[in-house]
Amino acid sequence: MTKRLAGRTLLMSGGSRGIGLAIAVAAAREGANVALLAKTDVADPRLPGTIHTAAAEIEEAGGRALPVVGDVRDEESVEHAVAATVERFGGIDIVVNNASAIALAPTEELPIKRFDLMTQIQLRGTYLLTSKSLPHLRKGTNPHILSLSPPLNLSPRWLGAHPAYTLAKYGMTMLTLGWAAEYAEAGVAGNCLWPETLIATAAVQNLLGGDEAVARARTPEIVADAAVEILARPSRECSGQTFLDVDVLREAGITDLSKYGTGTELEWDVFVDRP
Repeated sequence: MTKRLAGRTLLMSGGSRGIGLAIAVAAAREGANVALLAKTDVADPRLPGTIHTAAAEIEEAGGRALPVVGDVRDEESVEHAVAATVERFGGIDIVVNNASAIALAPTEELPIKRFDLMTQIQLRGTYLLTSKSLPHLRKGTNPHILSLSPPLNLSPRWLGAHPAYTLAKYGMTMLTLGWAAEYAEAGVAGNCLWPETLIATAAVQNLLGGDEAVARARTPEIVADAAVEILARPSRECSGQTFLDVDVLREAGITDLSKYGTGTELEWDVFVDRP
């Protein structure tokens, strides 16, 4: 069976755990080389995994891994990660903007340090990683930019819920849709992917409701499988879209989602209106 991402190189921000790691492992199973730019060099007792354990999982899945310790907010770190990826694998075909920070406090309660962290990781980091990779993407095989960011839902419900976090995540989407238009002639796709429901990650466990929230969540593999479906599509035919994971899988003919979590009270993710 032909592996759908065989021979292609993916560079991701973050990826030590959660959705990013699930995407990296799924891409590796499909034959991709995977480079990770992440800060987690040493295990944190509050969070599972490091960039090195992630690299081991990628290689166990059949891919080749390159862990690069660094900060996606730092220009030198990003330039080093791009150069190391090109030196190791010969180019870059896919960029996944995965790194993100979350703080859902209302405006009067949100410390400016948290505002700065979200905007620097989501906006500056996404811009840095993508812009430094674009010269290589333009020469890449079926080149894709994929950002883990939501559809632009301008309902007052979401605009007013947590404006700072909304700005940071919508900014990722705006940048990605902008690149889809800017690089359309070059054939570089730009798309966004977002989960329909909560996903069982450390962030959900620690910040969004503990065990009760996890019980209402699907597994990260649903986002990972949807990501692979997008990245396998021809870049000139699939660009400028904001996808929900379930819609991508249904388009691919996958309608039984039970393996991703069978909770009867699944909780829809932020920015997603329940139908």
